[in-house]
Amino acid sequence: MGQFIKQLWQRYQSVLSYLIFGGLTTLVNIIVFGIFNHFWPYWLANTIAWFISVLFAYITNKLWVFDSKTPTFRTILIEMTSFFGFRLLSFFIDEGIMIIGVSLLHGNDLIVKLIDQIIVVLLNWFFSKLFIFKDRDH
Repeated sequence: MGQFIKQLWQRYQSVLSYLIFGGLTTLVNIIVFGIFNHFWPYWLANTIAWFISVLFAYITNKLWVFDSKTPTFRTILIEMTSFFGFRLLSFFIDEGIMIIGVSLLHGNDLIVKLIDQIIVVLLNWFFSKLFIFKDRDH
């Protein structure tokens, strides 16, 4: 049984790690939003929460999900810029899905948000796997 679990972990490590750290990233986002929402308008609290959670996601994805090696400051800067850029893209997709689903189609906001988060998590996984943390020759 132990060998089977070890084989499953080795086979799906990056996906499972991504889901674990994605959950923690969501938790960071909610906690930061909750704190700042007491002092500032919700849109500012949401923006700060997005930034801090994306920074948390970058660090955890780099170190533990994709085990990315960046030997120079230049490669770190390229990788980080790419990560934040794609996350910004997914932020706008997130907002678009919510506006279309809730405001235009009059869907239940919680169901739309659930569908939205599944799509955004999948997009972020593919962005990270295919474009951001890909193996680099330099």
